[in-house]
Amino acid sequence: MSKKIFTSKEVETLATNIYVKSVSPKGITYTDEFKELFIAQTLEGRFPVEIFRDCGFDVEVVGHKRMKACRSRWTLAYQKDGVMGLRDTRVGNSGRKKDVELSAEERYAKLEAENRLLKAEVELLKEIRLAEGKRKAGLSASQKYELIQGVIIKHEMTGMVSHLCQVVGVSRQGYHAYFSKHRVQMRQEREAKDAALRDLVLKAFHFKKRRKGARQIKMVLSGHFGVSLNLKCIRRIMRKYNIVCPIRRAKPYKRLIKATAEHRVVPNHLKREFKQGTPYKVLLTDITYIFYGNGKRAYLSTIVDGSTNEVLAHQLSENIKLDIVLDTLKHLRNNRKVRLARGAFIHSDQGGHYTSPTYQKQVRRMKLGQSMSRRGNCWDNAVQESFFGHFKDIVELEGCHTFDCLRNEIRRAISYYNHHRYQWNMKKMTPVQYRNHLLQAA
Repeated sequence: MSKKIFTSKEVETLATNIYVKSVSPKGITYTDEFKELFIAQTLEGRFPVEIFRDCGFDVEVVGHKRMKACRSRWTLAYQKDGVMGLRDTRVGNSGRKKDVELSAEERYAKLEAENRLLKAEVELLKEIRLAEGKRKAGLSASQKYELIQGVIIKHEMTGMVSHLCQVVGVSRQGYHAYFSKHRVQMRQEREAKDAALRDLVLKAFHFKKRRKGARQIKMVLSGHFGVSLNLKCIRRIMRKYNIVCPIRRAKPYKRLIKATAEHRVVPNHLKREFKQGTPYKVLLTDITYIFYGNGKRAYLSTIVDGSTNEVLAHQLSENIKLDIVLDTLKHLRNNRKVRLARGAFIHSDQGGHYTSPTYQKQVRRMKLGQSMSRRGNCWDNAVQESFFGHFKDIVELEGCHTFDCLRNEIRRAISYYNHHRYQWNMKKMTPVQYRNHLLQAA
């Protein structure tokens, strides 16, 4: 059969011929009269081109291949059944009844099949709606394929793949490709690889029994386990296996003690230049509260090195008296590892503890300068505030029901922070490692 496609203009021209019953872009249906005329003239020895031309056809439009095919087909039909073989029996004599009378059993089976199909459609759409409700984004095509397969297996409707794919709005070819042996094997290999990565991430996540985020996990894997893993890969694995690191929530800073007339405020000499590249020069201090047990509250005072984020001294107290900051200074003075740099100073906010004459006198005795943040501006002491936020994420307070237990946990958490918690913006080193790095570079 000819593969020639007629144009719309050629279709209109052919349709005007009296020997054409119907015509489409792909084929021509000739009248029985023309077929009989064609066979009669063929038996007289005429060529198909001459017969078609004499009957008003444009032989270039019809095509020589199509005319030869007509001669072969009609000649065989004539030799087999005579003139009756040339009749078009597709309409009214095809052997198929247009309206078939179904028996009661057949009607019941048909209704039952339609009922099963409707149930499968409703169940599939319901599952998709529930799945999309749990996710902010819509379902991917692969997730819809999984739901379709589940419905097909449940209702034993293997022949309804195309229909269910059309209902959901996915490709039937994509469905069959998704469940091909090659694709299934690829997914199994990927799942096995992700499971191995999950074990690595969990190993770093539970390292030292401290909670960590994606960047901390990356640095722990690199620093302690010698494994280099992409940050995006770590976050993907955490999302996939629901590995969640609690995120601290911002809390309003409340000033507990207001400065009185006898307290003296010191200018801001730091001016947010926290990272000066010299350990033990910029010292930052502040007080925070920690809840533990059944509604108990303790207060933690710390002194942090602004250049390395290392905690140099701390004091935990059940009250917020002036002694908490004085004892913190005492611990700093007794720390033999701390060798203050030339021009070292301590920076704080304008709280009543730090504007106290007693505290300022103690600072001068230690030959330290003093600097204070501007009033109501927590960003002037941002490194110290950030430390408290991260520290509360890693400290474990669930098992602390007594003050002594809390003191031990604070001590362990600070040791972990100094020696094992990597800092993303400090060349991925721990505070102690970065301090030693700066001292060696000097």
